[in-house]
Amino acid sequence: MLTTLHTAYTDTRADDLAWALDREPLPALAVLDLELSGAKLQLRLLGASHQVLLEEEQGTCSETVACMPGSSTPLPLGVSKKLGDWEYEFAARVETLSQGSFAGRAQELLALVADHPHSLAGTFPGDPHAFTAMMAQRRGRQVLWRTWHAYPQEGRLVVTRTRVGAVAAVARGAGVPCCPEQVLL
Repeated sequence: MLTTLHTAYTDTRADDLAWALDREPLPALAVLDLELSGAKLQLRLLGASHQVLLEEEQGTCSETVACMPGSSTPLPLGVSKKLGDWEYEFAARVETLSQGSFAGRAQELLALVADHPHSLAGTFPGDPHAFTAMMAQRRGRQVLWRTWHAYPQEGRLVVTRTRVGAVAAVARGAGVPCCPEQVLL
């Protein structure tokens, strides 16, 4: 699902993004509720980027990647944590692209997520390439999602990948791409 977010573009630098686990739900500009084989997943676009809420029989998990004033946890390159019976894995990278390459990459990603049933993307007013996009899927006992945060004024794209699942399932799935857009990543 692709939507236009009716708000000012608040996190205007890739370096302003921070990461947090287990934050309370923040006010969202767009929400997509998903049921993925027993897992309830809520993809949330914030004025300051994204939040994912996961609820499953084993428990709950909340991931926030956003511009969070006062946050002391910058965006890490990788995190691996045990959350009860789950293993949580997060990875992030920043792509720096030329203006022409950035526009093409933005169009590719927005086209990819626009009609995908488990995706949510929002563009910000003022620049068609300023967007946040999210895509999720369930693979066995794992729930996986990817996000893209575009900063056209910097020519930077922040890409994240998250995998949450039973400890044994995550170990078996290591190295397996999350979503069909692997070619684009």
